[in-house]
Amino acid sequence: MSLQGVGFLLQCYLTLAAAMYFDLGEQEEKCIIEEIPEDTLVTGNFFLEPWDLKSFSHSPQLGVAVTVRDPSQEVQLSKRYGKYGKFTFTAHASGQHYLCFQTNSTRFSVFAGERLKLHLDVQMGEHSIDPNVDRTKDNLQALESNLQHLISQMTYITRQQEYNREKEELFRQISEETNSKVLWWAVIQTFVLLSVGFWQMKRLKDFFIAKKLV
Repeated sequence: MSLQGVGFLLQCYLTLAAAMYFDLGEQEEKCIIEEIPEDTLVTGNFFLEPWDLKSFSHSPQLGVAVTVRDPSQEVQLSKRYGKYGKFTFTAHASGQHYLCFQTNSTRFSVFAGERLKLHLDVQMGEHSIDPNVDRTKDNLQALESNLQHLISQMTYITRQQEYNREKEELFRQISEETNSKVLWWAVIQTFVLLSVGFWQMKRLKDFFIAKKLV
């Protein structure tokens, strides 16, 4: 393995140490749902490995197929990777996005029944800071990099707040419509009960008159 691959693998382990992970089987697809505001940059790092390293005796060419669907179920990203990789996309609409992962190894059948572990780290609206810039003697470049990072974070927070306000407004409209329907249903029920009551009283009065009881 090249030094670049080793460095990337080490970076994946460091970044994914506190991230989520889940198991995958042969040609099995699993999805996670993320609420993403519009025009938000999403970056994902993943690493695939055997679930049980001690009992795993084969060395197949592991691979992962990544598919991203937007809130309207349209495919926004579909790409095949090796056992580790990085994917990025920009959300074109606010709402629930589906990030799906499926093993795509051509030699996976040789260990059918084995489970794999997929480490995943998904970050939204973040601008990565170049570590080489931090070590440079030019403080202006380091300050510019930090400023870009803060601006990116502020932009993401602003979009997230706007998206939450849109959801709150939609929820408020639905609540008002529901309350209005409940109110009218109560009015209709009251009118029906009063009408039935008056009709029963009139029928009872007519019965007493017919029997000459009154």
